[in-house]
Amino acid sequence: MFNNLEEVVERFKEIESLLSNPAVIADQKRYRELTKEHADLSEVVKVYGRYKQVCSDIDGNRELLQESDPEMRELAKAELPELEEEQETLAQELKILLLPKDPNDEKNIILEIRAGTGGDEAALFAADLFRMYTRYADRNRWKVEMMSASETDGGGFKEVIALISGERVYSRLKFESGTHRVQRVPETEAQGRIHTSACTVAVLPEAEDVDLEINPADLRVDLYRASGSGGQHVNKTESAVRLTHIPTGVVVACQDEKSQHKNKAKALKVLKSRIFDQMLAAQQAEMAADRKNQVGSGDRSERIRTYNYPQGRCTDHRIGLTLYRLDAIMQGDIDEIIEALVTDHQSRLMSQQEG
Repeated sequence: MFNNLEEVVERFKEIESLLSNPAVIADQKRYRELTKEHADLSEVVKVYGRYKQVCSDIDGNRELLQESDPEMRELAKAELPELEEEQETLAQELKILLLPKDPNDEKNIILEIRAGTGGDEAALFAADLFRMYTRYADRNRWKVEMMSASETDGGGFKEVIALISGERVYSRLKFESGTHRVQRVPETEAQGRIHTSACTVAVLPEAEDVDLEINPADLRVDLYRASGSGGQHVNKTESAVRLTHIPTGVVVACQDEKSQHKNKAKALKVLKSRIFDQMLAAQQAEMAADRKNQVGSGDRSERIRTYNYPQGRCTDHRIGLTLYRLDAIMQGDIDEIIEALVTDHQSRLMSQQEG
């Protein structure tokens, strides 16, 4: 580990030198890349610097234990446990900082929520989940842009797709992909029986042009009239757009905007992200023989979480975490769940490296 850290420090110094080079400053693409790498390495360098200082202080205090002055010996003895504890904490922090970085962590996401089993109740739960993620986004000062929505008469969603943009969105929400189950008494249930419904959540890193280039010849574009409520515009013009990527069979439709061009731009953004997600899933499948054992494997058929309203309970089945504050969670207070998932993921990565 320490050889790696010395290499990190050398690279950090090299980047600092390069960032003051006029030739690098003139090359905006390279300058941005180096600035990002500098920011990524700065935390490691800072923690490693503190770690070396603490190690030096420990060595100094151990030498003082041999002093003839009893007060100096007592002082050194009293400080040692605190320094050793900090040394252990910093060593653990450095291990985490040196774990392989997910290159998509900095990306925005396409969030897709679809009602599954449960009919109207599943559609209402899809709306509840979308509200939960929207409020979590508000807490983090992220921007939520609706891309597409298929609403039900009761105020639910058969499907809702949104772009969430901001700082490190994918890093926080990437473990939310999977089947989310709700257990509660529907408002329409006269007998007061608890029903179980489900929704699937997909969190896709937003595909940028540098990630994926789509050949226009591989796209089939269908135009049709928008349907549903929406005033005079609906059903008057062919503003709705359906895109089909012929090589992969991925289909995306968008009709939310009045402009055909805006609908096509939104649909293309979702299409790219879905294809990019398929590419990532294929890569991960090659790297991991058993992806089901990985948190955030992205398998949307896997039941990951249960929201039990009668008990006010939320359980994440992947890590065995149960919290009895469902009301707060549905209002977007999900940091505790996300932190637990991130910690578990980091522990698995460290175990793999040590193994």
